[in-house]
Amino acid sequence: MILAWLIITPFAGGVLAWTLARGRGLLGGLASRWVSMIALAIDLLLVVRLWANYYGALGTGAFSLSGISLPYGKWLKELAVPWIPQAGISIHLAMDGLSLLLVTLTVVLGMVSVAASWSEIKDRVGFFHFNLLWTLSGILGVFLALDLFLFYFFWEMMLVPMYFLIAVWGHERRLYASVKFFIFTQVSGLFMLLSILGLFFVHGAQTGVYTFDYLGLLGTRLAPDTAFWLMLGFFIAFAVKLPAVPVHSWLPDAHTEAPTAGSVILAGLLLKTGAYGLLRFAVPLFPQASVSFAPAAMALGVISILYGAVLAYGQTDFKRLVADTSISHMGFVLLGIYAWNGIALQGTVMQMLCHGISTGMLFVLAGSIQERIHTRDMRRMGRFWEKVPVMGGVGMLFALASLGLPGLGNFVGEFLVLLGAFRASPVMAVIASLGLVVSTVYALWMVQQVFHGQPREEHALLPDLYPREKGIAAAMIILIVWLGLYPQPVINAARPALENLQKVRAAVLRQTQAEGNNPEREGSNGLR
Repeated sequence: MILAWLIITPFAGGVLAWTLARGRGLLGGLASRWVSMIALAIDLLLVVRLWANYYGALGTGAFSLSGISLPYGKWLKELAVPWIPQAGISIHLAMDGLSLLLVTLTVVLGMVSVAASWSEIKDRVGFFHFNLLWTLSGILGVFLALDLFLFYFFWEMMLVPMYFLIAVWGHERRLYASVKFFIFTQVSGLFMLLSILGLFFVHGAQTGVYTFDYLGLLGTRLAPDTAFWLMLGFFIAFAVKLPAVPVHSWLPDAHTEAPTAGSVILAGLLLKTGAYGLLRFAVPLFPQASVSFAPAAMALGVISILYGAVLAYGQTDFKRLVADTSISHMGFVLLGIYAWNGIALQGTVMQMLCHGISTGMLFVLAGSIQERIHTRDMRRMGRFWEKVPVMGGVGMLFALASLGLPGLGNFVGEFLVLLGAFRASPVMAVIASLGLVVSTVYALWMVQQVFHGQPREEHALLPDLYPREKGIAAAMIILIVWLGLYPQPVINAARPALENLQKVRAAVLRQTQAEGNNPEREGSNGLR
């Protein structure tokens, strides 16, 4: 039940936080904050227990792709309980090394979000923390669900509370940003739902077993055209959340208008659900269609890298600049997934984690500055370093992490992605590497505009980071430096799942070659 408790604990904590805050004024708000932090601390203890018990001694499991047994993914824990058995729906949760990494990131950034909003949120504090923890519960469910109906349930569960976080506690154009976010994610989610139902009925017609279970649906034989269209439904939903160009336009508005905690969760976690969906569902469920689609997906990744970097350089709004960098950084993730070799996939996982940490901290800094001077416009800043040297040092460090400085985690992720992409497509890798050049320009320009140069306006009361903010910064610095200097534990934890993806691709290529030698054989999505 530890997997269930990981999801239940934040949600229950959110309900309690909302209840305690109602009608109790400042005291209720303080209780709400502490309850939220304690709920996430309990989840952190559960995660630490999982790491302590299972790292280095991962369990084994197997799934079958149309008769070929491949070692899957080392479930550390698994929970399978019938839910609606007549419809083939179950509460099936499982955790492997990849899930464990992302669950850990979720809990850590959840605690950062609560701490970062400690003094920022003054209105409806209990309801705010209810929505915050509700969102985190949905994200944890996405990372743990193996029943496709349950996965879709958690996928949609993230949408409503995040809408409220932006619409109620956001900034000037919060209603526009929240509605845009809702429309993009809701419509793209419907594409995925149609693909899930299509796979459900095709599998049932073939086997007589109607199920939404992920392991049961793996290897379903599909006609090439059917496989492509079903895969595309998944890809659209995950590409919107990632986000990839050209379905990215919701992200800058949502990030910019969201409160600090909302921006941290959006950048650090919600975007990762799109990448996780590609790794866990879109690619393994439709391997042949994914191999065929890989060049187009890699091209979209390269376009996102360059377009996001250029957009960031043109911004004067601090939060919008950081938001646009996410488009560029997640382009590396898309490129690495569809480069689809061991090095690129390792870089993908590293980039997912390090982007969550570095961009999350930049949003915390942006929120701290806005809370102090009530603006995000960098044209009204300048020479802050003299007044807030600690904030300046932290900002410089995470700007350098964002541009991929060696010794920090982002460098490891981007370097591995480019190295793996070069093996798959040298041209794509060379073009994508130009994004590193542009990222250097926008990152250093951001630091110069905010912390150096000439002050555009006088800000008499500009205190440096408070002890709470210094604690957040210290924890994030430790994580980003550790991942930059010693990424091996992350690579080891994710390796079983990534090796399985490589074997899936190898099996597809072998089958494609065999069918090329025997053109009379019928194509299918399943692996024989």
